[in-house]
Amino acid sequence: MTDPYTLPASTHIGFAHLQVSDLKRSLAFYSHLLGFRQVSADAASPSGANADLSATGATPIVLRLSARQGATRKPPGSTGLYHIAIRLPSRAALGHTFRRIVEYQWPIQGASDHLVSEAIYLADPDGNGLELYTDRPREQWPRQGDRVVMATDPLDLRALLAVSDPDGGPSGSIHPLTDIGHMHIQVSDLEKAEEFYSHLLGLEVMQRSYPGALFLSAGGYHHHLGVNIWGVRPGNHPPPEAVGLLAFSLEIPDFAERQIFLDRIQQTGLPVETGLLLRDPDGNGVIIRSD
Repeated sequence: MTDPYTLPASTHIGFAHLQVSDLKRSLAFYSHLLGFRQVSADAASPSGANADLSATGATPIVLRLSARQGATRKPPGSTGLYHIAIRLPSRAALGHTFRRIVEYQWPIQGASDHLVSEAIYLADPDGNGLELYTDRPREQWPRQGDRVVMATDPLDLRALLAVSDPDGGPSGSIHPLTDIGHMHIQVSDLEKAEEFYSHLLGLEVMQRSYPGALFLSAGGYHHHLGVNIWGVRPGNHPPPEAVGLLAFSLEIPDFAERQIFLDRIQQTGLPVETGLLLRDPDGNGVIIRSD
């Protein structure tokens, strides 16, 4: 193992790459319901079609959707995506998007006050988990020593609707500052996941008090990455044809910092695939990019 390493404080999540079973259906959900805009599309893909989405219709992208003919649901108890956490810049923006979800009568799976954030949980048409959330100001985050304290308390949805932006409607767009705040994935072994994401990649553990889970970040954020073993059966990895997460990008602030990171990875002998793609012990893909 190389010397201890910490990622630059401005490191963040860029985009998530999902495999879906029906691109038209997925675009109806992500564009017409949530309000993302299509940046590009490639209908010539031999496995189906691809589409890039962002909050504005311009780069940088937030989501990349790739359709695969014959794609199946992710098997229960397997590793891979738990949820993509889509971050909105304010309670009003979250409330506005939630109001559109209510108007479309799309089911939600939960709603929580995490002390550091407020969140709504739902799934896309393929069952891929999503969290829509907004952060509380960082100075309001409760702490114990150098660790951020989080909880799972009930969220007052009526109060959230009351502060929602009254303009727009079912055909409205999502707020232009919307991005991906964090990723949450399922793994088969927390110790191996911590070795990879913290000791190797350089994310710092921010919270380990949730049974069966770890939360890691760069720069003191409450978490850029959550990993858990909840309900996962050891060695149960999704097959290539399953819908779900293909990869997510970890954005290192500039080219020079990224090169330092990659030189360090090269010293470990960890394989780096085309496109600067790394894989954790369960095969979850991490793309290393600079802004």
